[in-house]
Amino acid sequence: MNARDPHGRLSATALLDLVTDAGSFRPWDADLVAEDLLPPLDAVDHEQRLARAAQRSGATESVLTGRATIGGVPVAVVVGEYAFLAGTMGVAAAERVVRAFQRASRAGLPVIGMPVSAGARIQEGTPAFVQMISCVAAVRRFREAGGLYVAYLRDPTLGGVLASWGALAVLTFAEPHALIGLTGPRVMAQVSGDTFPTGVQVAERLLGNGLVDDIVHPADLAERLAEVLDVTARDVRAWVTGGVPPPDELPAMDAWQAVVYSRRTDRPGIRELLATAADGIVRLRGDGAGMEDAGCLVGLARLCGVPVVVVGHERPPGQRGAGLGAAGHRKARRGMALAEELGVPLVTVIDTAGAAMTSADEEGGLATEVARCLATLIGLRTPTLAVLLGEGSGAGAIALLPCDRVLADAHAWLAPIAPEGASSILFRSVERAPELARTLGIAVHDLQRFGIVDAVMSGPAEGTDAVQGWAAVIAAQLRELLAFDGLSRRSDRDRRYRALRSVMVTSGGAGGAA
Repeated sequence: MNARDPHGRLSATALLDLVTDAGSFRPWDADLVAEDLLPPLDAVDHEQRLARAAQRSGATESVLTGRATIGGVPVAVVVGEYAFLAGTMGVAAAERVVRAFQRASRAGLPVIGMPVSAGARIQEGTPAFVQMISCVAAVRRFREAGGLYVAYLRDPTLGGVLASWGALAVLTFAEPHALIGLTGPRVMAQVSGDTFPTGVQVAERLLGNGLVDDIVHPADLAERLAEVLDVTARDVRAWVTGGVPPPDELPAMDAWQAVVYSRRTDRPGIRELLATAADGIVRLRGDGAGMEDAGCLVGLARLCGVPVVVVGHERPPGQRGAGLGAAGHRKARRGMALAEELGVPLVTVIDTAGAAMTSADEEGGLATEVARCLATLIGLRTPTLAVLLGEGSGAGAIALLPCDRVLADAHAWLAPIAPEGASSILFRSVERAPELARTLGIAVHDLQRFGIVDAVMSGPAEGTDAVQGWAAVIAAQLRELLAFDGLSRRSDRDRRYRALRSVMVTSGGAGGAA
């Protein structure tokens, strides 16, 4: 069997040779084949068709499954073979997929899925079609048990394969220029008489829409997968900080000066934090519903030696804090849910001039998405750490705030609206913004006093020195959180803000609770 077909597609075995460690692949269920349940469609009965496909492809079905290693890490692999009846999914192929996820779950193995398929196998009729349900159920059970599933969508990945086990990965890569979609263009043209606009189903278009997380050439896939497997390994590794934690007591910083500094476009942000303190970051793109918001960074990372999911505001280069829209908050929730699923800490990074102010976002349910972020974050069972780096304005900030611990840079602040907005509301002018910044309790020393912020990460330091200070405190806090009994996490988060309320609210007597 040639490594590539006439269209340049790699065979399943050639792709395995390229991606897995040499000699490590051990097949599962190679003898599993389907019985012929239906009458023949033409002069060739189905058993003959399968035999010819096996001879032509060198495979016994359209899916190969087994155990291998990638960079020395054991994994389960599920790989499509297009030369076997265009990679279509019949009953036996689906059963191989289901069994692979079941074995991976029992053995605690990540799953690497590499589908290539024209869809469900028409020759096996409805019995093959409904196997989509079995595949989805298997993936769901695997992920509910905390399993890591990474998919690599190849050219083409269509129909029932994409709409079942192909589309349900934690992280989804795609082959350059791969055709990816539910309905193939030839079927679309012949059945409906219409055609898709050029490029709609191409991998690069899906990347722009946040439906895949990155485009990866087959030659680079082994390295990328090894990176993902390393970042998501749950061991906590030693990490040496170049910074020194700040003293317990720091002089109070003028609130308005903090606001002014937080708006400097040359100050460090989430990119500098990750460059200093993360061994790697594997970004996830999109909100899971076909929309992307570049202002929201979601990624898997090993931060200060600890595997985490990072969700944060990513300021555009040379600009102030990011303003997330409805899609950005949905993307943030995707990251929150992923941390819960993988059982790793969630780190949120707050650095925003406020939520997006567009009619499209209002119509898209922005306020609802903020509320859903809060509800998701408050309810997580996994450890959570919020890092307030700069501007903390309005709903865009609070959506990422309610965590087990909240850290802040000395120049950061948190307010329901920027001081200029508060001045405009109260005095119909922005001129009193500095005064309000100093009186409304938005600065870090006030936030500490109220119990909203637990620790300040740096004093008057700026630039690289500030980032080193951040990393030192984050490292210590993450390790403390990992050692903390997680049974009471959610109630503790609620009590944190109820305690703040009890300081400021006085019972009126007759109207009180019984």
